[in-house]
Amino acid sequence: MSEQRSKADSTSWQGFSTRAVHAGYEPDPQTGAVNVPIYASSTFAQDGVGGLRGGFEYARTGNPTRAALEANLAAIEKGTYGRAFGSGMAATDCLLRTALRPGDHLVIPNDAYGGTFRLIDKVFSQWGIEYSVAPVSDVDAVRAAVRPNTKLVWIETPTNPLLNVGDIEALAGVAHEANAKLVVDNTFASPYLQQPLPLGADVVLHSTTKYIGGHSDVVGGALITDDEELDTAFAFLQNGAGAVPGAFDAFLTLRGIKTLALRMERHSDNAEALVELLTSHPKIDQVIYPGLADHPGHDAAAKQMLRFGGMISVRVNGGKQAAQEFCSRTEIFTLAESLGGVESLIEHPGAMTHASTEGSELEVPDDLVRLSVGIEDAADLVGDVEQALS
Repeated sequence: MSEQRSKADSTSWQGFSTRAVHAGYEPDPQTGAVNVPIYASSTFAQDGVGGLRGGFEYARTGNPTRAALEANLAAIEKGTYGRAFGSGMAATDCLLRTALRPGDHLVIPNDAYGGTFRLIDKVFSQWGIEYSVAPVSDVDAVRAAVRPNTKLVWIETPTNPLLNVGDIEALAGVAHEANAKLVVDNTFASPYLQQPLPLGADVVLHSTTKYIGGHSDVVGGALITDDEELDTAFAFLQNGAGAVPGAFDAFLTLRGIKTLALRMERHSDNAEALVELLTSHPKIDQVIYPGLADHPGHDAAAKQMLRFGGMISVRVNGGKQAAQEFCSRTEIFTLAESLGGVESLIEHPGAMTHASTEGSELEVPDDLVRLSVGIEDAADLVGDVEQALS
């Protein structure tokens, strides 16, 4: 079996966009192709038994297109090793199965993504894994949730869907004091706006379906780390369980990464324009956005994020019915799950992405609406929200 690692080789490039465009691949020496080819091959010829060309033998174990993506992911997160998966949940599952054993404990956010919570609460709990919840914005609360058998402190920042912000550097200290690992789900921020590894995180997780892919046309996940032992364990389970992306999925994700910086700037610009409207609208009780000075996590976000991103959550005056009516009345914003694409999306988390948290400590307010602000013209997005709330 190939032990190939996709190691970032672009540490001398300081600019994010330079790494995003070039890391992981050089033009093909035979053809000069400037984009990585889609290696649609399930197996690779060997020069004698065990004589692997470039370390590739079978596509589940390694594929050149996927290897280019993995090196690129490591580079844009300022990490050493990257692993790509067939979905964000596949990456989550690999990390949990690698890092935890029966009797172990982890800390998760009290407003974690519903899919993460469902996997831990409904599946891993059956195998003797224990968990506690704590607000990521409260370092002391996270510290109090740690137990002697804690192996992971798992955070999202900003969180999904309440956009709470955790101080990555401080929470890394809490985890390491307990001899635990800090995992940061960086999906909402993207590697352009925030890089947790230099701040002390041990592992960064992404649903690459979201901002990294960026075009709502590919599903994927990723784990990035500087820890060689962890990466070796990820690689073993990635191959052994087989939840890997195909070559075309890897190609699409790489294509999305090339414009990530440009897109995140536009997402952020448009979100700020909408926040200005929403904060003064009589039908909105609360606007939740880390860029607002009165957001409890504003200072932490300003310290560790380049900008505040394209995600906005609001609480609608009139409760659940009013919130769902708002979701159904938009014309440019599409009512759909997921986020981070070039098109604007709107959803009601309580009935959609976070339905699995109903009745739990993680249940979200029923008047909450989440907006993923796309890259359309800001004036059109503002007009669409105005008419939907009128």
